[in-house]
Amino acid sequence: MAKQKITDVLKTGKILVSDGAWGTFLYQKGLNAGDCPDEWSLTHYDEVKYIAQSYIDAGADMVETNTFGANRFKLQHFGLHDKVAAINEAAARASREAAGDDKYVIASIGPTGKMLLMGDVTEEEFYDCFREQAVALEKGGADAICIETMSDAGEAVQAIKAAKENTNLEIISTFTFDKTLQGDYRTMMGLTPSEAILAALDAGADVIGTNCGNGMERMIDVVKEIRAEFPETFILVHANAGLPLLVDGAETFPETPEIMASFVPALLEAGANIVGGCCGTTPAHIKAIREAIEKYGTDRFFISLSH
Repeated sequence: MAKQKITDVLKTGKILVSDGAWGTFLYQKGLNAGDCPDEWSLTHYDEVKYIAQSYIDAGADMVETNTFGANRFKLQHFGLHDKVAAINEAAARASREAAGDDKYVIASIGPTGKMLLMGDVTEEEFYDCFREQAVALEKGGADAICIETMSDAGEAVQAIKAAKENTNLEIISTFTFDKTLQGDYRTMMGLTPSEAILAALDAGADVIGTNCGNGMERMIDVVKEIRAEFPETFILVHANAGLPLLVDGAETFPETPEIMASFVPALLEAGANIVGGCCGTTPAHIKAIREAIEKYGTDRFFISLSH
């Protein structure tokens, strides 16, 4: 029997759990500063698969891939632009093997570092770049494409279109928002959540949301704003383990699994459908989020019975 699409599962009201940080994990496994993390899918395949497996074992319903920067523009910095297909296919295959047949692989596509506004790239070049990556990710076994950490609607739209028009995969699109001095949330390019999400939905995204830039508590406000404007859409949240702090010259994330999990009920009440982690989160954080979601469902069941 074919596995249900992610959106079909969400239509039943089920809350899904996503995975946690990959970059943090890669450095713990031995990645050196200045090395290409995406190349590890070729050179350290078992380690990459181990990361995905760790999140599945922690209770994740879906895992990403080690391909956040595996586009031709970023790989060119490492002299690896001719290995785009090989890197993406291998990364998707590693996550697919860890996820098995019943869990989902939501393959990561991050920003290129190029900006339309500066004229250093065209929409066509964006499209071709993302098409190349998406096709290889599908070939490797992905169920969906997760276009994440975007700040520019123009880049996100080309990524969505490239994946939508050249694969049969579902498309997730998330943006990173920062809290301004005025108290609202905007991307680095000045987009409000409503503006960013509208662009993604118009381009064909199946699931939208936000990742990075904020801990779980601030994500509640962002989700509330998105849900108020788009009551029918599905929302994914990948939150950091709090806002980063410098401790002895090293960047650390302060929120423990218990702290992150404590915000899960409010995040679900705000309207999140998929919850996972971003920078600083570990399998322990995902396990705590899984437990909080299960407890939330149990509590709601008994509350409904009492009424």
